[in-house]
Amino acid sequence: MLTSVLNFAQCVAEISLLGGIEIASVALIVYYVFAKTRAPAIIARLFPNLNLSYRSSLGKFNTIGNEILFTLRASNEPKAKNSVDHGVGTQNMLQLTPHAGLKPFKSVFDWGSIFPYVAQVVRSEKFDYRQVTEIVHNDVVLKHAIKQAAEQTLREQRYAKNGHRLLARSISGDQDEEEDAKVGISYQKILSKQEQRAFKILKEMGSTLNNTLLAITSWLLYKLLPCFLSGVVTNTKQIEMLQNASKRSPDTPLIFVPLHRSHLDYIMVTFILTNNDIRSPLVAAGNNLQIPVFGSLLRGLGAFFIKRKIDPVEGKKDVLYRAALHLYLTHALKQGHNVEFFIEGGRTRTGKPCMPKGGILSVIVNAFMDGSIPDALLVPVSVNYERLVDGNFVCEQKGEKKVPESFRKAISGIWKALNSNYGLMRIDFNEPYSIRELVNSYNKIAREDGSSKVYKPAARTLQHNQSTSSLYGTDVVCEEQRNLIESISRQVVFDCAAATSVMSTNALAFLLLTRYRNGAEEQLIAAALDDLRNSLSGCKDLGFSGESAHIVAYACDLLGTELVTRTRDENGHMFIRAVPSVESFIELAYYSNMLTPHFALSSILLTTFHALLPEPNLSDKDANQTVGVSQKKLIETALENCLVYRYEFILNKPTQLLEAMLYKQLEELLINGCLRRNEVQESDHIAETRRLARRLAYDLNENDDDDNDEDYLHVSHEDAELLLLARDTLEQQRHICEVLAPFASTYLIVAQSLQILHRSAMLESEFISFVINDLTNKVKRGSCAYAESISTDSVRNCLKLFEKWSVIEVCNQRGMRLISLNTLYEMSRESLNTIVKKIEAVVPKFNEGHFSQKQSNNPPSA
Repeated sequence: MLTSVLNFAQCVAEISLLGGIEIASVALIVYYVFAKTRAPAIIARLFPNLNLSYRSSLGKFNTIGNEILFTLRASNEPKAKNSVDHGVGTQNMLQLTPHAGLKPFKSVFDWGSIFPYVAQVVRSEKFDYRQVTEIVHNDVVLKHAIKQAAEQTLREQRYAKNGHRLLARSISGDQDEEEDAKVGISYQKILSKQEQRAFKILKEMGSTLNNTLLAITSWLLYKLLPCFLSGVVTNTKQIEMLQNASKRSPDTPLIFVPLHRSHLDYIMVTFILTNNDIRSPLVAAGNNLQIPVFGSLLRGLGAFFIKRKIDPVEGKKDVLYRAALHLYLTHALKQGHNVEFFIEGGRTRTGKPCMPKGGILSVIVNAFMDGSIPDALLVPVSVNYERLVDGNFVCEQKGEKKVPESFRKAISGIWKALNSNYGLMRIDFNEPYSIRELVNSYNKIAREDGSSKVYKPAARTLQHNQSTSSLYGTDVVCEEQRNLIESISRQVVFDCAAATSVMSTNALAFLLLTRYRNGAEEQLIAAALDDLRNSLSGCKDLGFSGESAHIVAYACDLLGTELVTRTRDENGHMFIRAVPSVESFIELAYYSNMLTPHFALSSILLTTFHALLPEPNLSDKDANQTVGVSQKKLIETALENCLVYRYEFILNKPTQLLEAMLYKQLEELLINGCLRRNEVQESDHIAETRRLARRLAYDLNENDDDDNDEDYLHVSHEDAELLLLARDTLEQQRHICEVLAPFASTYLIVAQSLQILHRSAMLESEFISFVINDLTNKVKRGSCAYAESISTDSVRNCLKLFEKWSVIEVCNQRGMRLISLNTLYEMSRESLNTIVKKIEAVVPKFNEGHFSQKQSNNPPSA
């Protein structure tokens, strides 16, 4: 008996020793993870009573004998606040687990309160995600497309062979029937190859969306996202809106249309929808993301991969691929899948919205019009980051080639992200559009007569002919449908941009680039942030709240010392400025450009106003006091200048008159004191009351009917015509003009560079490189004041504009784009000078005119 007890005690001692060693090893590993990552932030959120705060102190690990000591080091220098409160009415999705915790009629010891994240992903609603690849493969329409592709290939091969045969006959003068037999290619063999290709296309394209992978990924995201994001914020009322829409019309698919900023966009949209019991969407992804491991992961989360370039040869349609993609989307909608696609095509490289691409949207509209689905709800989604997780696009904007995605690049990016802080991520789900209502609305407008109507997509209602080969749904796309798709896509992008929340880094970058390019004291920037917040109130949702001084310090810390410096001057005041390098200004412009569309019309108006003002007469001060511009002339010229930015910004909805938008913005400038009206017969109080009354009436009735724009125009024309210069707000006017000045500078240099195309064509890529090099040299010499003008995107947009104006011609030769001058501009260089002058009209003249009379405290510099 005693022996048994001793043996048992020995076993317990051995197990305890081994267990102690294992526990010590695990403790060391946990400490390593704790010290090397932001694990304290996660623990602080899980156990708030521990009062842990990340980066509040640094733990230094020392061993003295058998004791573990932690020495805390605190800096005497005050540190920036490491977080800000997110916008009012929003919730952090990483802290919400609606399916976890104690439930009614459950035991007090419900495991969901102990393991909330596991309970959340296990208890969330599961859906039947049907696979559509097999359905598409058996579709009669696809089989017809396979035959069509085989016949096309056969014709091409016979044409090539017959060309050589006819040449040989012309030389030899005889006919060879055996040669004819050899030239003939078996149709069945070609048909078999096309069938194999169709199977391969669908296999590479198809999604494998499933509940198991969604649950596992959701749990991992709950654990990993707090390592590099302080929150994923959205409005819970918007989630309830989507839930109600899904319950109200379960057979109507939801089409999520986000603006694309990061590879994290689609993962986070799926994460939020999955954990709020909304069917996860199939996501259109580029086939460049088909990399090992991650490609399969994305496919299981709903991604279906499409080629970045559908037609491999310019001018020759890939009939089979187009049919497969068209049918895959159509059958996915029929099977009840929600769909998500990025209407811009790819991630924005400049921070502002890109022009929309309507290919996938046309398939969805086509599915409604041919009765495949009863309706679809378009849900515009706005996504924004305080700091972009993907890094930056500086190299691409400088003309360097994009580094393709790879497994190594993905692993490196994830490791870097886990050891960094990217602040808040904000996602807004905007009010859905009904495809049926949109089509009916545009058709109603199309049927109305009168040249003053706001929009006419066509002279007749839309006609539809089903097709198998075109993403637009017709073999020869009718003009009405093109106009409809373009109108819907532009409205989606416009609404997404307007609803995108302003983050702290957007506001700081905007102020540094438009007001304080040489830097300023922290107090001045905080006061300017207060002014910006007041001007955006009621117009834009702010993704931050709190004191402006804390927000500025937090944004500086988040952007980092590579972009913004924060130092004390000799007087002890904190001084903030952008790092004076080309790379930092280009990256800051990315964050600043989120606000650029909001101020674009104001910038165009004020730049046009100063360009139309007569030169100041220094000898006659009285004349200077009454200098002004005709209101009618200002609006007409501003409309022409808006056309310069037609490929850069979407300035109005298709259902709005741009002229009415300009008048509305003009009233804003008058209210803010940037311009004055020559109303000599009315007191200032009465004039101000009239302006506010007109603005209030317009805002109250903005969505009532289609005649509001005309009413606004009618009221505006009753006003006095002469607009006067407000000298007391010249500095404010300059700041507004600075908003579009970098884009105007790029366009001007592109226009001046057209001279090198005289009597010689050039590859488009070579011309873009030439312009970027010219811009870089001018920035270094100081002749171009804006380093952010170095942008390949803006150069391409300018070339599209010149092609639209018939200044240049673009032709494709063997997959290469050649540009040359149009005949008119080729014959006369003077004609090119008119184009240069047209672009010069949108470039602010800060060194001359009335701006030169009052030197700004912060002149622009690169």
